Amino acid sequence: MAWRGAILNGTGGKRWTVFLHQRGFRKAPRKTEAKKVEVEEADIDGAVRKKSIAPAVECPAPPVPSVSFGRLVKPLLFTVGFTGCSFGAAAIWQYESLKSRVQTYFDEVRADWLEKLRPQKQGDIRKQVNQWWSGLSEGQRTVTGIIAANALVFCCWRIPSLQRSMLKYFTSNPASRTLCSPMILSTFSHYSFFHMAANMYVLWSFSSSIVSLLGREQFMAVYMSAGAISTFVSYVSKTATGRLGPSLGASGAIMAVLAAVCTKMPEAKLAIIFLPMFTFTAGNALKAIVAMDAAGLILGWRFFDHAAHLGGALFGIWYILQGHELIWKNREPLVKIWHNLRTRGPGGGTGSL
Repeated sequence: MAWRGAILNGTGGKRWTVFLHQRGFRKAPRKTEAKKVEVEEADIDGAVRKKSIAPAVECPAPPVPSVSFGRLVKPLLFTVGFTGCSFGAAAIWQYESLKSRVQTYFDEVRADWLEKLRPQKQGDIRKQVNQWWSGLSEGQRTVTGIIAANALVFCCWRIPSLQRSMLKYFTSNPASRTLCSPMILSTFSHYSFFHMAANMYVLWSFSSSIVSLLGREQFMAVYMSAGAISTFVSYVSKTATGRLGPSLGASGAIMAVLAAVCTKMPEAKLAIIFLPMFTFTAGNALKAIVAMDAAGLILGWRFFDHAAHLGGALFGIWYILQGHELIWKNREPLVKIWHNLRTRGPGGGTGSL
């Protein structure tokens, strides 16, 4: 069994809708043709004439797939649970990072001292890589792993033997049997190189700003949660309109990052990469993007997954305005529980923050 391929529509920075053509799993219904029937008629003179009659035959309409909203209960629970786990894991990650920071400092001092004693080689590749890595901002170092994961998935799309698994797990579709895991995996999935390059460029451009605002742990929680939330909004939109089809791309999560930065710094100046002479404020850019995606959703445009864009953007705006206070600043009880588990001694005593 082989998949015929995928036709991708979209431009950079946008979540694309994939139109897939399947071959080898189900035979297409044979088109019913009206056969001409020859009927012999006798005229008055007894001569026999042949008359062609084309009877009307009804062609059966192809079945239209439909999805009920009841199938979205499981994705809804998965979205809520995954979002909670993302922020809980980020809080624990931050605790562990702060705890190991002192030890890391002494390790770096020792490494620098040994580096000075050891003779250096000219053109040492490892040293050049370390210098390049040290020159990156914390945000750029954070998103490097995300970019690497997207590049790996992109390469997997090029392997014919993996096509069936990629379509099942790395594209999100409310009509699919697999609903939950693709909500996350499709966020790291791109079929077109241009699509991936544009999305990763936008993520790289905003990485320093978003990580300086939230920190790397909170940023990762927002990014992963935005991927699940934007996909769920896409599920709801497709189910409501009946326009079913698989989608993939990181733009839902990237829209949350972009919206968060633009909401926090609305007066920041932005420019288009190919038109740097035209600048505009981040607030105006966010309004234009939201308006365009809202119009696309209302008018039924199918060039992009506008519902996923809106879901990610609205989540990013909400998180900066209210979500940070509601979620992140209330993480202390969880951190205390984790601290007590980590510092519990042999006698059953517990530590305190």
